[in-house]
Amino acid sequence: MKAFNSMRRSFLRTGGIGVAAAAMPAVSLSASARQDAALSAAAALGIYDVRKYGASGDGKTLDTDAVNRAIDAAAAAGGGVVLFTAGTYLCFSIHLRSQVHLHLQQGSTIMAADSPKPGDQTGYNGGAYDAAEPITAWDAYQDYGHNHWHNSLIWGEGIHDFSITGPGLIYGKGLSFGANRPARGNYPIYVAEQAGVGNKAIALKNCHNVLLRDFSILKGGHFGLLLTGVDNLTIDNLKIDTDRDGMDIDCCQNVRVSNCTVNSPWDDGICPKSSFALGYARPTRNLTITNCYVTGTYELGSVLDGTFKKFAPDAAVWRTGRIKCGTESNGGFINVTISNCIFEGCQGYALETVDGALLEDFTITNTTMRDLVSSPVFMRLGARLRGPRESTKVGTLRRVIISNLECYNAPIKYSSILSGIPGYCIEDVKLSNIYIEAAGGAPAGAVSLQLPELEDKYPDPAMFGTTPTSGFYMRHVRHVEMSHVEIATRAADARPAFYLNDVDRADFFAITAPHGANGVFSLHSVKDLRIGWSRAAADVVLQTVDNKTL
Repeated sequence: MKAFNSMRRSFLRTGGIGVAAAAMPAVSLSASARQDAALSAAAALGIYDVRKYGASGDGKTLDTDAVNRAIDAAAAAGGGVVLFTAGTYLCFSIHLRSQVHLHLQQGSTIMAADSPKPGDQTGYNGGAYDAAEPITAWDAYQDYGHNHWHNSLIWGEGIHDFSITGPGLIYGKGLSFGANRPARGNYPIYVAEQAGVGNKAIALKNCHNVLLRDFSILKGGHFGLLLTGVDNLTIDNLKIDTDRDGMDIDCCQNVRVSNCTVNSPWDDGICPKSSFALGYARPTRNLTITNCYVTGTYELGSVLDGTFKKFAPDAAVWRTGRIKCGTESNGGFINVTISNCIFEGCQGYALETVDGALLEDFTITNTTMRDLVSSPVFMRLGARLRGPRESTKVGTLRRVIISNLECYNAPIKYSSILSGIPGYCIEDVKLSNIYIEAAGGAPAGAVSLQLPELEDKYPDPAMFGTTPTSGFYMRHVRHVEMSHVEIATRAADARPAFYLNDVDRADFFAITAPHGANGVFSLHSVKDLRIGWSRAAADVVLQTVDNKTL
């Protein structure tokens, strides 16, 4: 075994098959015989170099068939390493298999070939991506892209024990990022629904025991990663610089996401979901996200090339780039921890359940945020109820702990928001050791704003418009506790720091906030309120209070 491992390491260091062939006895063989012998020698070590299966790696010749031949050979042998040495491999759909490990060496790129343009039937050199799956009865219960996996650069379905690793690059140059959207950079527009168009870098459905590590994704299409029903999943040390979602983790269980960088100015960075795309409601459960950086502030590609070029202040960019649980939320989110993450030039945390799901047992800790464009914390329990009518009812959002959060330069318009709907409250929320410095400067009229309920609308921090508070807006909430929380504003702001409406049992301990003309707390239909040991207001215990400021 030691000898075998030594040979294997030597093989990988030197790029492989040539070394294996050189080790064979010198005999007179035809070219094809020598090729077969070299392939056999490499296979004995579990190494399948795509170049030896016909890939050119020149970035101009289609290498799809060669890559898939190498993967099939490894799978037929019971497993192995499919090796991409330095070069650019132009491909349409690559088919993953069980027990096969794709390894992208330094300097290697898998590049998505051009999709068909509107009116065409084929893309680059007459090729096309695999067709999207047929429409099903449940497609209407989530956005289009979540229902299809095969129309991707790299995909796998119903497979297990496989991996993609290495410091190489997956470049979705020819992928679509969605219809009716403006071009970004020098990349063309493709119609995602058109036959032959690819719109995802990597898509996995109903898989288990999966490792994705160390590679980068540039321009990942509609999804850099679309992972649906994938269990025992590890995502580590990925760098994703893309024009839509970085990674969607949908209906997955036992998931670890760590040490990742995601620049996604036009959509979400790391986005757990629980759609109905599998044809039944399945929660995303036992999820850990740690040591990650999400941003929406840099031009496409500038994070990967190290220039970190920021958009101009007036650029037409959404700057989304956040960590968001939702909006697809049929199955629920259970047992989630998020820790040691950095947000820059993007939106804040979003915890959303509007399609009947549970969202419960969350712990979020050790977060720094800078230059946000929306609420630092947004929690929404709503009633869009997109799902099978007979089984879809308003869900729950409860047992959430957020601690050790620091935010510099939160936006003027939007405070943090915790909003249920009438008759359905967000429950059991604890917020501690939080410092938020907002831009401030809202006009005096913002104090009297009455926010609409919008029970059945798409959940987003901007849905309510400007909030009547600079710190936290809480409506339809039961059992909320805040301790060691400070709200500051860089410019004078007429709004109170905290606005409570239909809140039952609220404890505020060691709170610091500016004393404006309209007080610190604006209280409406509040029961069982306690404020203590705070610079923001005098100690008080109130059983009921309505239309009062403190």
